[in-house]
Amino acid sequence: MHETIIDRIRQTEHGFKHIIEAGDKILTNQDIQHVDLAIQYLADDSYQVRMLAVYLLGKLSPTHPKALSILESRVADDPNWRVQEMLAKAFDYYCTSRGYEESLPVIKKWLSDPHPNIKRAVTEGLRIWTGRPYFKEHPLRAIALISSNKSDNSEYLRKSVGNALHDISKKHPEAVSEELATWDLTDKKTAFTYKLAKRK
Repeated sequence: MHETIIDRIRQTEHGFKHIIEAGDKILTNQDIQHVDLAIQYLADDSYQVRMLAVYLLGKLSPTHPKALSILESRVADDPNWRVQEMLAKAFDYYCTSRGYEESLPVIKKWLSDPHPNIKRAVTEGLRIWTGRPYFKEHPLRAIALISSNKSDNSEYLRKSVGNALHDISKKHPEAVSEELATWDLTDKKTAFTYKLAKRK
């Protein structure tokens, strides 16, 4: 059954729906070790199969610490942007399942990770931050967490930071403006993020 699923995934180039459907089907089979299978899929040449691996790990992460650890330690180096998008979705699933306030220690840990793709998974995965439980009631907390990476060396991450703040500014313009007013715009990296966050 799994080989049929994998072959079908390899032949589909766009979207996430087929990945999610395949992952959910695999997870219904209790006769296999899902974490081990996901690890096997992470080594596949096909980015679609690696996306499936990340989806599986995301679904398993709330109850399997090993799955969360693998997401943090193994996926960030994947060169395919689609895999990184799935990592963001997987992290948000973890937070949704555990609760955003309860997930704050892990959110902070990932946001301070040396790898920009791990930090981006948080910033991107939780968008729109103030539409999520806990952060909806604590927008300043969301703004502060996101802004911690405003000057990161990774432009890929800084784009996510700027866009996430811009999202929040639509409902909380004063709060975002107050944060942006504290930034040192003589720093080119910070100025780059500022322009994205401040745009109309």
